[in-house]
Amino acid sequence: MEGSVFNTLLLPDLRQMLEEDDGPALKEFCEALHPGVAAEVLEELDTATAWEVLTHCGPKTQAEILGFLPLPFQVQLVQSIEGPQLTRLIEEMSPDDRVDLLERMEPEAVDALLPLLAHAERSDIRKLLSYPEDSAGSIMTTEYASLPADITVSDALQRVRKQAPSRETIYYVYVTDEDRHLRGFVSLRDIILAKPDATLAQLMETDVISVRVDDDQEHVAREIAKYDFIAIPVVDNQNRLVGIVTHDDAADVLVEEATEDQQRQGAVEPLEDSYLQTPVPTLAWKRGIWLVILLGASFLTAYVISFFVGEGDGATWMAMFLPLVLASGGNAGSQSATLIIQAIALRETALGHARHICFREVLLGTLLGGGLACLSVVIALTLVEYSWQAMVVGVTVFLVVLMGTVVGAMLPIGFKRLGVDPALMSNPLIAALVDVLGVILYYNIARITEAAVS
Repeated sequence: MEGSVFNTLLLPDLRQMLEEDDGPALKEFCEALHPGVAAEVLEELDTATAWEVLTHCGPKTQAEILGFLPLPFQVQLVQSIEGPQLTRLIEEMSPDDRVDLLERMEPEAVDALLPLLAHAERSDIRKLLSYPEDSAGSIMTTEYASLPADITVSDALQRVRKQAPSRETIYYVYVTDEDRHLRGFVSLRDIILAKPDATLAQLMETDVISVRVDDDQEHVAREIAKYDFIAIPVVDNQNRLVGIVTHDDAADVLVEEATEDQQRQGAVEPLEDSYLQTPVPTLAWKRGIWLVILLGASFLTAYVISFFVGEGDGATWMAMFLPLVLASGGNAGSQSATLIIQAIALRETALGHARHICFREVLLGTLLGGGLACLSVVIALTLVEYSWQAMVVGVTVFLVVLMGTVVGAMLPIGFKRLGVDPALMSNPLIAALVDVLGVILYYNIARITEAAVS
């Protein structure tokens, strides 16, 4: 079921509950639905209203729902929460989700919050925050089940039962010594099936596949995928167990890395957040960097062509800049198509956001097109005889970039509305469509301008 369907069905009911101040219904909304579904609906509200809904459930449920909300939304949400409530909420969050949130918050806010937390929680947060970004330590959780090797199965079951409520997963029980050195592991299934008087030392697997706390997160995720683990232990340089990385976090990492690779292939600096949650100035910067680089490459093409067309008359000067003009529009269109197709595939946006996306792309096209147009005029002035010719190049670049960004964004959405896979609207096809329209624009602008100055 598409995320937008949940919103269509549940959002009107939720708004009515808020208008009627129906506390029991709001509590049922938070507790009866899966936290991911509840978060999906709450994301359509402003942060103050979303927190108003969450106040009708306990801190544990609040933390579960918060973990499914996008990080920018989480940061805005916690800014509207009072100290004691925020403290309880942070303490209920899983260690990895908690650290992700705190890393996005202002340092001053974090410094003010930490003294309010329990000593154990505060120490755990400081330790996790100290690990390098994108390392195993930055995505691990310290909520793992561990037991000594010399206890019996009967005793182990009793201890696991006590540990379970505060652990993220108990399928693997890690066997450690007094100094937390990792000696082995045993699955909960093996413990349940074993004889009550058997010891963990007899059951445990000693050939443990683990990762170092400073290993790259992508390596960790691939290790989990390679061995089909539910979790993998993380050790320090002395082989002491410091945490585990679970399969759900590994899946998030693989999606994140694949998303970054795809964005780079589309000539976009990787976005930290989803398309709709990334501010337009940030998008313009991350896309503009590559458009300027590619514009420079297109200028080299124009420079080479200038040696062959010479001083000729008519449209020969236009031939020099045709690759530059078309490449600018095609590259901008490919960027938009890459981001929108990706957002649709990851369900970061829905068809109902089409108007908002169109507005953003018009604004982006104006910013990017304006910047590239100015650079194009400067470049063209070094190769043409008349300034109006440079202006033709600049105006055309502005229009094709604006057209490319809008076409590149809206065609995948149009395909989706028709029930066709948006991925079929590939970058080469976008570039081809923009090229055709770009040629028409280029020669018509040149013809009109030349007639005006003659």
